[in-house]
Amino acid sequence: MPLPTTMNCIEIARPGGPEVLTPARRPLPVPGAGEVLIRVIAAGVNRPDVIQRQGGYPPPAGASELPGLEVAGEIAALGPDSGRWRIGDQVCALLAGGGYAEYAVAHRDLCLPIPAGLSATQAAALPETVFTVWHNVFERASLQAGEVLLVHGGTSGIGTTAIQLGAAFGARVFATAGNAEKVTVCEMLGAVKAFDYQREDFVEGIKAATTGADVILDMVGGDYVQKNIRAAAFRGRIVSIAFLRGSKVEVDLMPMMLKQLVLTGSTLRSQPVADKARIARAVHENVWPLLEGGDIRPLIHATFPLAEAAASHALMESSKHLGKIVLAVAS
Repeated sequence: MPLPTTMNCIEIARPGGPEVLTPARRPLPVPGAGEVLIRVIAAGVNRPDVIQRQGGYPPPAGASELPGLEVAGEIAALGPDSGRWRIGDQVCALLAGGGYAEYAVAHRDLCLPIPAGLSATQAAALPETVFTVWHNVFERASLQAGEVLLVHGGTSGIGTTAIQLGAAFGARVFATAGNAEKVTVCEMLGAVKAFDYQREDFVEGIKAATTGADVILDMVGGDYVQKNIRAAAFRGRIVSIAFLRGSKVEVDLMPMMLKQLVLTGSTLRSQPVADKARIARAVHENVWPLLEGGDIRPLIHATFPLAEAAASHALMESSKHLGKIVLAVAS
C-alpha cells in the first residue's frame, strides 16, 4: 500500500497552556541517511513535552519542532543505510521530536524491537523513560545491588520505572509521593517504603531506615536540593533530571564535602546520537529481558486520542496520574 502524502499531527501554536496544542496536517517526513519512517501506533507523553509547549525546552537543531520524544509502531519506509531494519518491523523509538503525529522519523540506532508480550501502547511508554532512568541511575550514578536508591516523584513515568528497575537489580528502593494512594502504588512496584511528602519528612524517614541514600534521583529541585544532601549517604550520588520547584537555589555545600558526595545531572534530548545509541544498546541488553520476562512492566495510567493531546497535557500538569500517559495514534 502506498504511503499517504500528508498526515495528522499536533502542533504547538504558541507557548502557553494545554490549549495551544493544535491538530494540523503536514507533509509526511522523509527519512534521511541512517533513518527510518515509523507509522506511529502510540506516542508517549512526557514532562519535557509540557516544558516545550510552555516555551522552555526547544528541540535541538535539525529536529522536528512537533512535540513527542517516544513512539511505537511499524516501520513504513527506509532511508539510505537503515541497517538491520526492514519495512513492517515493529519497533519503539527514542526521538528528538515529532512523536505527536501519524508518522515520525527515527534514527536507526535509536529504534528497538517492541518487547515480546508488550503492546505498542505499552512500548510507546518505554524509550524516553527507560533510557533516562538507565543513563542516570545505572550509568551516571552507578547504582549497585544492595545500595539504597531514593526516587522522588515515585508515581511519575520516570518514578515508576526507576522503582521497578532499582528493585530488579537488587537495590533497596525508597520513594516520595504526594498522597496515600500514590504511596501504596510505589510500594506495590517494589519500594521498601514510600514517604508521603505532604505528611512526612523524607530526610528523617531515610535516616531512620538506612544510613542514607546511596543514589537519589531527583526531578523536583528547589528545596529538595538541600534535603537531598542531608539524606545522602557517605559518598552518595545525587542525580538531577528536572527542576519542578526551580533550579536556582541557595544551598550549604559543606555537607557535600564532608560526605564526599557527587552532584550530577543530564538531559537526554540534546545528547549526540552516538551517546544515545550506546544507551539504547545497554537498555536492550539489560532491560529488555526484564520486560520480556514480566519482571517489570510500564504502568499506563491513561490513553488519549492524538487529537486530544491537550487533555493529556492537562492531566500531566494535574499530577493526578499514576505512571505514564500515552496518545493512541492508530490501530
